[in-house]
Amino acid sequence: MSHVVVGYDGTRESGRALRWAVEEARLRRLPLTVCHAWRWPYPVSYMDYEGLAIVRRMGEHMLDHGVALAHELAPTLKVHKRLDTGGPYDALVNQGPDAELIVIGSHPPEETPVGSTSLRVPARAGAPVVVVRSAAPRDGRVVVGVDGSAGADAALAFAFEEAALRGWRLRAVYGCWEPGAAPDGDLSLFGDEDKLRHVCGAVLERAVAPWLVKYPTVQAATSLVLEPPREALLEAADGATMTVLGARGAGEVQPLTLGATSDALLKHAPCTVAIVPQRVG
Repeated sequence: MSHVVVGYDGTRESGRALRWAVEEARLRRLPLTVCHAWRWPYPVSYMDYEGLAIVRRMGEHMLDHGVALAHELAPTLKVHKRLDTGGPYDALVNQGPDAELIVIGSHPPEETPVGSTSLRVPARAGAPVVVVRSAAPRDGRVVVGVDGSAGADAALAFAFEEAALRGWRLRAVYGCWEPGAAPDGDLSLFGDEDKLRHVCGAVLERAVAPWLVKYPTVQAATSLVLEPPREALLEAADGATMTVLGARGAGEVQPLTLGATSDALLKHAPCTVAIVPQRVG
């Protein structure tokens, strides 16, 4: 059965993630699974069974606290708990195909360490990952990156669904001033700005059109920007509630890494970021 998954470790950031995840589960009418990963913090040579049992109980208490908080926020929500051994990265990535989405907390961009869970999980997870930012403004607007790729179409599907569930406005942004963003790799377009606007504008409108039909209540707008995707989306993210991107956009070929734009938004966007993998099958 599908469920919403959230990582919880008692920090302020994971508390914000849990609140977001509770709302996602409530709106989607899905159960919530609260996850916590514990591990022995010392070298194996220092391991003793009594100490190991104590550390495990600490993990259980932390998990129980997260579950209690979820029940406090939504008393009627069905909440499961999962205690894993090891790091949070493995615990979240290995949730399996039943996860509708995974929610994790994040420090502000300037405080996010290299190799953090919020940067690693979106690259490997098989479900959309919502990285909740502590300083996320709340203007009820979701920004989604578009480039005509299958990854961007998956991002559009998620973004329109979020906008419909939450009553948000939506803005689809295509930053086309980059060789990899040119349709069919046609670099000659960059010698004629009018032609570039016409061709890329058509790609943008075609990509958005089916979702406007499926979600007629969503107030949506499109923006074609003659800037690289990273700059266009970072600018659009300023003041937004959420930015949504495909895990890999046009021109990205590595199957287990994020696209450059997605990676940049995770590191630098001021708002919550959702990374959506392309669904297979």
